[in-house]
Amino acid sequence: MFRSAALAALLATTALSSAAMAQTAPASANAPSGFATSDAADPYLWLEEVEGERAMEWVRAHNEHSLGVLQGDPRYAQLHAQALEIVQSRDRIPGVGFNHDGTLDNFWQDATHVRGVWRTTTLDSYRTAEPVWETILDIDALSTAEGKNWVYKGVTCLPPQETRCLVSLSDGGKDAVTVREFDRATRTFVADGFILPESKGGASWIDENTLLVSRDFGDGTLTDSGYPRTVRLMRRGQTIEQATTIFEGQQTDVSVNAYTLRNADGVVKATLINRGINFYEGETWRLNADGTTTQLQLPAKSNINALVQGQLVVTTDQDWTAPSGQEFRTGDVIAWNLEQWLANPATPAQLIIRPTEREAIEGITATRNKLVVALYENVRGSVYVYQPNPSGEWARTRLDLPQNVTVGVGSASERNDQVFVSVAGYLNPSSLYLADAATGQADVVKSLPAKFDATGMVVEQFEARSADGTMIPYFVVHKGDMPMDGSNPTLLYGYGGFQSSLLPGYSATVGKLWLERGGVYVIANTRGGGEFGPRWHQAALQENRQRAHEDFQAVALDLEARNITSQPRLGIMGGSQGGLFMGAMLTQRPDLINGAVIQVPLFDMLRFHKLLAGASWIAEYGNPDIPEQRAWIEQYSPYQNLRAGQPYPEVFIHTSTKDDRVHPGHARKAAARLEELGYPVLFYENTDGGHAAGANLQETARRLALEYTYLTRRLMDSPAQQ
Repeated sequence: MFRSAALAALLATTALSSAAMAQTAPASANAPSGFATSDAADPYLWLEEVEGERAMEWVRAHNEHSLGVLQGDPRYAQLHAQALEIVQSRDRIPGVGFNHDGTLDNFWQDATHVRGVWRTTTLDSYRTAEPVWETILDIDALSTAEGKNWVYKGVTCLPPQETRCLVSLSDGGKDAVTVREFDRATRTFVADGFILPESKGGASWIDENTLLVSRDFGDGTLTDSGYPRTVRLMRRGQTIEQATTIFEGQQTDVSVNAYTLRNADGVVKATLINRGINFYEGETWRLNADGTTTQLQLPAKSNINALVQGQLVVTTDQDWTAPSGQEFRTGDVIAWNLEQWLANPATPAQLIIRPTEREAIEGITATRNKLVVALYENVRGSVYVYQPNPSGEWARTRLDLPQNVTVGVGSASERNDQVFVSVAGYLNPSSLYLADAATGQADVVKSLPAKFDATGMVVEQFEARSADGTMIPYFVVHKGDMPMDGSNPTLLYGYGGFQSSLLPGYSATVGKLWLERGGVYVIANTRGGGEFGPRWHQAALQENRQRAHEDFQAVALDLEARNITSQPRLGIMGGSQGGLFMGAMLTQRPDLINGAVIQVPLFDMLRFHKLLAGASWIAEYGNPDIPEQRAWIEQYSPYQNLRAGQPYPEVFIHTSTKDDRVHPGHARKAAARLEELGYPVLFYENTDGGHAAGANLQETARRLALEYTYLTRRLMDSPAQQ
């Protein structure tokens, strides 16, 4: 196998120092190997120095090697050209958001605007084949003018006029952003306007001269997770240091932030502060007129979804007894008359929705008069409209949309009851409908042509029995004439955490770069996700995390039992939490797979809470500093469980230097440990981009081409070619 001279030299010195350090490292009683069970026993802590000279030398050497291997493959060029054509295509549906005046905004990237342009059009123009767009802010031009690597991270405009806006800009794609005031009418940044220096956190409008800000205000103002723990009131003309503190959380909290709850006319009905105690539990406080705060009586696990016709809509993610004495279940959607409830927390709530065991709510929004809900049954979606009724039951109607697809509720109008709804399937190109929630009518306004040849392809849904007997659904996308002899190159994708659902969707890159070439694509709907609501997620939390890993393994076993594929032809892919998933499969059942794409992963689960935003995920995984919880984490943490003499395939690990959410040290250390143990590894680190691993479209195309070149080599080539 090709190795650059720089990499070979670096690996030699790294392995030598690793061996020397490992000989003197104290062994842990909880892990047979004792590897990296303490800082002293981890020979690769230096790889956590994100921009450290030694670490970056290691990155450059590995990039040289991996790019040499993958870009040197004769198939890379075509895959890259196809990926670039797809990601830079102008033949995409421009996602839009309603403005208060009925116009539509969009953020657009293509070959001309690789960083993107914020632009606007009218609804009538948007309905046409070639809408007329007006540029509001060109991020490419701004980056050039200011000599910056700006990545657009969103905009918040002040209702109802929406002429004053707060634009968030990231340096290279980090989560931390600089916030600058922008005048939408003149399309210029406001001279002497609000400017918030780079920080994680948020900013929102109270009125034209007042902001709610949660930022890094200096020593002691961030939580252990690296997010703001204070909310301050900042008035025009003040420096950020002069802003008045109105709420302070605890050091151990995840974060605090604040926002205004407004009616459809943009009138503030309440100013609310969210204190995130952990990733799933929090408190909501109301800012009173006199500057004091009052905690609202809501369940610790709940979300405020909408304010519609004076009704506050809330989802509860736990069983809960309300102050009124009413009993609610996990997943219920309930509502109160806001004014009555603020005056008296014992005001009875109305039950709007109680999902069944195989149902899940994937989206809630409100038009001027209606509540619009994306409701899924067995991972297939429909959209329902609920009519607020202060005196009784909320009536429900169903929007006229295709069945057995993925639906997503998009931007809703505050002027009327129009709402955008996206519709897609694995083989169905995305369509965008404009629905009238008042009548139930929905019409296609945009649809995409096919981006790959799906002729003869089918989508099937199966179930696999997990280790504890739970049935785990999964989708298989393939050519209908696929032989059932175990010979099919198959890519199994998973995530399995944070109540994030993997729903059917159209991926032009998966279709073109994999399915069209004879590959099989499989999506596992494991526990830990939200496919069947909060309980499906909570079944794999903390001490039960291994259930999700067993679910994923069960799908792999079922694929092989059905002769869809076999070990030499089965590869896996996942990112972030999904990267942890891949690490668990690699260390627990390497005998099932012949390849793994491990994207921006979590890997060292004994130190995840000490790196960047990691402490915010303790509610998901547990706390490694608590011995009882450390014991269950140690059982599956991939970094500590890598062993010599295992049938690990060559894996492809990639991350980003600019990722300030999941630390790149996880991926780096995974690669270094595998190499120390004698396994071949391909590692690539994008020195730009954030957690999404792509600051621009060219980098996105390169990443995709690298991934599918790797998968081709591992799963489509014969063993002799590998």
